[in-house]
Parts: sequence; structure tokens; C-alpha cells
Amino acid sequence: MIESLDGIFETVNYKQSTTLKLYDNTEFEDYPMHWHPAIEIIMPTENGYKLTFSNSEAKLREGDICVVCPGCVHSIEAPETGRRVIFQPSTDILRSMRDIETLISFMSPYTVITPEEYPDIYGRLKTLLTDIRDEYMAGMPFAEVNIYSKLLEMFVLIGQRFSINNNEHKDDSYGVKGEYAFVFMDICDYINSHCSEDLKLDDIADMSGFSKYYFERLFKQFAGTSFYKYVNQKRIAKAQELLIEPGNSVTDVALNCGFTSISSFIRMFKLQKGCTPTEFKNMYWGIRRGAQNNND
Repeated sequence: MIESLDGIFETVNYKQSTTLKLYDNTEFEDYPMHWHPAIEIIMPTENGYKLTFSNSEAKLREGDICVVCPGCVHSIEAPETGRRVIFQPSTDILRSMRDIETLISFMSPYTVITPEEYPDIYGRLKTLLTDIRDEYMAGMPFAEVNIYSKLLEMFVLIGQRFSINNNEHKDDSYGVKGEYAFVFMDICDYINSHCSEDLKLDDIADMSGFSKYYFERLFKQFAGTSFYKYVNQKRIAKAQELLIEPGNSVTDVALNCGFTSISSFIRMFKLQKGCTPTEFKNMYWGIRRGAQNNND
């Protein structure tokens, strides 16, 4: 199923003239640790499926839905017999919408949706993903538009469900209530735009109007990770974009992404991506050169 793998970096070979890839997969084949820029939505339709991440694993039952966020390093273990939908749409255009970027932060590194934990939206999500598979396989005119409309509906359902979870948090004293959610969306927007700067917890907490302690608790609840981990995720995401631009050295990228030392940048990049910035850069340009040679 993985068509182009260099080290641990997978290049998603989208269907011709689209930014979509979908497999109705029946292969008895395991896939090693890898990551890709596309989001990945997996749903076993016959038998289960096992995904392993850096610090956890997800054992999917038939019908469970797993959303693997862009850049998440994972491996896949298949049973001897089975079938599953594996959907890899590009989110480059969608992520220009603030809500989508926030939702991906919510779900990162992955989210498993089951009928037990998400009874109010699971049925509709399963139907939408099944419709996406059928639409992709049929290849009718405007299929890509129709598929993205269904994907957006899935994101809306999941995003609204996450918001409800925040509002119904068991400890109301630390719950991110509706009026606070907009504050933290603005904070995340600010971090996304200024991640290359020297962002300090005290300063960002002051911007939010909360005490440092209260801000830390609310931010982790909202984004699903700590403040500094979130900042580093955004810095590494920006670094990926800069590394694939011709002429940018690893040193230039490190300094332009807010890292004060090359060693800390390399360590953080490898921790998140499983390879060094130089290895990533070489893998990307090796794939590009190979593709150009095949076209010549």
C-alpha cells in the first residue's frame, strides 16, 4: 500500500489530477514506522487493524475510525485476513481555515472514534467515510469536490463534539468553557503566526488574561498538549516547509524557526519526525530527482 517510502517519509501518490488517495485495502502486509504530510483516516470494514505510535498503540476493531494527523510517526500491523478503508486527503487548502488548524491540534497525534465514545456522531461519520470510498471508486465528475464536502462535514462533526467535551469537562473549575474557547483559538493563531519568535509562557498567559498556572491547565485541555510542546510542534512543521525550499541550509532553517542552537533543533526534529533535518531534506530531494528522471 505504501507506494513511495524513503526512510520513514512516505510520499502520498495522489490520484491523477486530484489531491486525494484512497485504498480499499485487503493486503496482509505490515508497514514500518513512517509519516506523511497528508492526514490519514482508517476504518477496518472486515476484521481489525493495529497502529503503533511513538508512545502508544491503537487496536482498531471492525468499524472503528482512526484519524492520524499530518506528521505523526506510526506503523501498521495487518491481520492475515481483513479489509479496511485507508483515506489520505491533502489538507493544505483546508488548513487555511482557522477551525481546521485548531481541530488538527485537538486530534493530534491521532484520535480513535468508536460507537461507544462518540455515539452521537459515530453513525454519521461511518456513513460519510463509506460514501467517500464509493465516490472515489466511481470516479464521477466533481467527485473530488463532493469528497471534500463530505470530509468537511466529518471535521465539523468531530470539531463540534470536541467543543462539547470541553464544555462538559468534569472539573468545571478548569473547563475550557465556550467563552474561553475563542480566547484559546486566538492564542493558537498567534502561536502559529509567531512560532519562530521567542515565545514565553508568562507573556502568552498575560495575553490570555489568565494566571500562568490557570493558563497552563486550560491550554493543555484545549490543545491536548502542553504550551511548549505545542510551540515546538509548530516550529517543526514550519521547518519542514523551509527544508524543502532550495538554498535553505539546516542552520538557516533552525534560526528561522525559533531555535537558538542547531543541536536543540536537530534533537527536536528527530524526536518528532524520526529522522534528522538533513536526512529529511535529502529524502525529499531524492524523491523529487527520482520523479523527474522517470518523467524524462
